[in-house]
Amino acid sequence: MHAETNPKDVLTIAGREFNSRLIIGTGKYASYEQNAKAAEAAGAEIVTVAIRRVNVMDPTQERLSDHLSPEKFTYLPNTAGCFTAEDALRTLRLAREAGGWKLVKLEVLADQKTLYPDMVETLRAAEVLIKEGFEVMVYCTDDPVYARRLEDVGCCAIMPLGAPIGSGLGIQNPINIRLIVEQSKVPVLVDAGVGTASEAAIAMELGCDGVLMNTAIAEAKDPIRMARAMKHAVIAGREAYLAGRMKKKMYADPSSPLAGLI
Repeated sequence: MHAETNPKDVLTIAGREFNSRLIIGTGKYASYEQNAKAAEAAGAEIVTVAIRRVNVMDPTQERLSDHLSPEKFTYLPNTAGCFTAEDALRTLRLAREAGGWKLVKLEVLADQKTLYPDMVETLRAAEVLIKEGFEVMVYCTDDPVYARRLEDVGCCAIMPLGAPIGSGLGIQNPINIRLIVEQSKVPVLVDAGVGTASEAAIAMELGCDGVLMNTAIAEAKDPIRMARAMKHAVIAGREAYLAGRMKKKMYADPSSPLAGLI
């Protein structure tokens, strides 16, 4: 929700309020323990979990929940690895049956090489999930037209990619991200592509309501320190956005008045 209508400046998603605007993933870490330390350093309140890849249900094996308490962190099940609407629907129905999760992250990928979202399948799956009572945060391309359609069918957060998943290329199309922010009435979170702290700050300065990342932290040489850096970058970017950037000028403008100089 944008600051004008959110005087407390908390992130509100589907009626839930969060103080942190940084969501982190739970893949690629050396261990669940390292993942938990990164989540703490990031100040995250939401962690996204790939249901198809992470053990969150079998108590006989080490589980993510042994290290990241569901009492403290909001678990956001996602459909990573799904390439059709049917796969995504099946995965989230199983997640709801097993864990009671209602707030979910939908992603339907087009192919293995680019991992770009398949927007036709994504929109189709979103419509079904919302009719079934899910609260759907949706990973999508940075296409303002599809972003509007996803919001129109009832998605509770729009999550355009900054660049391909795991690429660390940064925000490739800031104009489209800004257009999506300007038109959206639900939170907009950049998901994928952020590689380092300055890029997280750029996403926030564009007016995004939050950032979701995994690889940028998990594959850093020091994931805990990078998680901390990302926390500060997201806060700084948000503050800069709310403060309002100075206008760019063609020529120099002295900081001190020149009048009265000898």
